This record gives sequence, structure tokens and C-alpha cells, in this order.
Amino acid sequence: MADESSEERTETPSDKKRQDAREKGTVAKSTEVNSVLVLLSAVIMLKITGSWMQGQLGFLLERFIIHSSRLEMSVNELVYISKEASLIFFKCITPVAGVILLIGVIANVVQIGFLFTLKPIMPNFEKINPISGFKRLFSMRSVVELIKNLLKLSIISLVAWVTIKAAFEEMVVLSDSSVMLIWGFILTTSFDVIIRISVILIVIAALDYAWQRYEHEKQLKMSKQEVKEERKQMDGDPLVKSRIRSLQREMARRRMMEQVPKATVVVTNPTHIAIAIRYEPLENDTPVVVAKGKRLVAAKIKKTAIDNNIPIVEDKPLARAMYDKVTEGSPIPIEFFTAIAEILAYVLKLKNRSAA
Repeated sequence: MADESSEERTETPSDKKRQDAREKGTVAKSTEVNSVLVLLSAVIMLKITGSWMQGQLGFLLERFIIHSSRLEMSVNELVYISKEASLIFFKCITPVAGVILLIGVIANVVQIGFLFTLKPIMPNFEKINPISGFKRLFSMRSVVELIKNLLKLSIISLVAWVTIKAAFEEMVVLSDSSVMLIWGFILTTSFDVIIRISVILIVIAALDYAWQRYEHEKQLKMSKQEVKEERKQMDGDPLVKSRIRSLQREMARRRMMEQVPKATVVVTNPTHIAIAIRYEPLENDTPVVVAKGKRLVAAKIKKTAIDNNIPIVEDKPLARAMYDKVTEGSPIPIEFFTAIAEILAYVLKLKNRSAA
């Protein structure tokens, strides 16, 4: 018998398999998407708030120079300068850090939705297994990650080199320029380099996300045996289900037999079918079937009827015709009204004779 673990995984993963993997933190997620979005948001925020941040830091530098030019500085002044510097740094960093945090959260939610689980950080001895670690080290995922990182490094280096080379002539001219012009040139060139790198990284991130989804789907695929086992777990063991159905039928039969003593008449065919009918004008407008059965159940119905002095009427055509069209607890169909009325009249006549 072939080992089940070696069976080829060809079946589409079930919703339960996906949910179980999600609860374990196993989801299709690309870190490249997070990285490029965080990088772009940081660069854009620095571009927007750059002038303001430069003014704040310049003001701080000016205050520091003024205070440090004194020969003596009291402890109070030093504490004041430290507090002021901390406040200005906090003001400058907060907008950028806030946007980066928000974009990082959004990037995760867009990829995997809202998910909170502690299972990925729970101790797992499989992770420190040397054999498993060796397999992960030389797996296809590791090869793809290596190729991806080398590709990223090559592209980033190429884009940076091309951008800086295009601005080389301007760099030579700046040798005699003021510090502010040189600083502005450095910021502008750095911004161009980062934007161009980000555009390339967006393409890499999109491809990486598609690869991660493909790999995730591949890992979740199930073998035919796994599908059978899961269906068995969800539906229950067939033997147990059969036993439950048997018990349910037995309970229903017992409840039905408890209603037989309340019947007015039992119609038979005479040995294979028995139908117990109750008619009380004060309770129902039409006769009601309280029990029916074949063979052994029919025999029990007739025995109960005999024990409780309930009349038994043999009518083969009527019993056969009614059996498949009536259910316990329901009124008889209108097509049988005439035949049942004749039987009830006959039973009433028997009762009257017995009373006389």
C-alpha cells in the first residue's frame, strides 16, 4: 500500500483547509509590497515636509550655536536646550513615522485582510530541526528569494549609477557653489534615485505577490485521501451516522406506537400493511393517521390494537393505496374520504352493538 504522504497533491484546497492555514498565520503575503509602499510613503512625506523640517532643524541648530557660544552654561539652560531639541525632533519625525505606520498596516490588510493570531510566534521544535532547516535552505522558495534579492540589488545599483552619471556634469560645476546649492542638488538627485528605484520595486513587488499567491495555493493543495479524510471529519463517521439514524428511527417508531392505543380503527391488507386511523369530531374535522407500518411494524400495530380493543378492518386495495400517500400525524387525503367514512360507520355500528 502506497504511503499517503507521498500521494500527489492535485486537489483544490477546501475552505476548511484555507481557514486552518489562515488561523496558523500561513497566508499569501509579499514583504516586497510592504517595503516599496513604506519607502514611497516615506519619500513623499519627506518631500512634502522637507522644507518645514529643514526650517525646524535650522532653528534648533541656531539656538544650539547661540547657547554654546557662551563660556558658561547652567544646568537649567542645558536641560532647556535638551527638551527643546527633543520636542523639535519629535515634531519632525511624527508625521513621517505616522504615515509609514499607517501605510504598513494598510499594506498588510490589503494583502491578507484583518488577521490576529499568536500561533506563528508559538514555540515550534520543527523550526529548529536541522533536517527541516536544511530542506528549507535548499528549497525552491530559497532559490527564488536569492534570485529576487540579487535582481533587486542589481537593478538598484544600475538605476542609481545611471541617475548619478546623468547628473555628473552638474556635480562638477557645483564644486564652486554655496553649501545650500550643493545640499539642494544632493536632495534632488537622491529623490530622483529613490523614485526611480521605487518604480522598479513596484514591478518586482507585483511579481513577488503573484509568486507568493501561487506558492501559497500550491502548498495548500490536497491529495484525494486528504479530501476524503476531511469530508469524513466534517460529515462524521458513516458508522456513527448510521447508528444515529437508526436510533432516530427507533425513537420515531416508539413515539408512533404510543399513539396506536388512541386510534379509532386499524386498516390492514391484512398481513404486510397496517394503518392506524383516529377520528374524533371534537378534535379534528377529518380522520388523522396516527401510525403506519409494514411487516414487523404492521404486526406490532395490530398486536397493540388487539390489546387495546381497537377494531381491525381488512381492506387490501385501500391499505395498499393509502400507505404511500399518508404520513403519521396528517389528515387522510380527500380521495380516501368515502372509503374511510364507510369503515368508520362500520366501526361505529360495531360499538353500538357491543354497547347494546
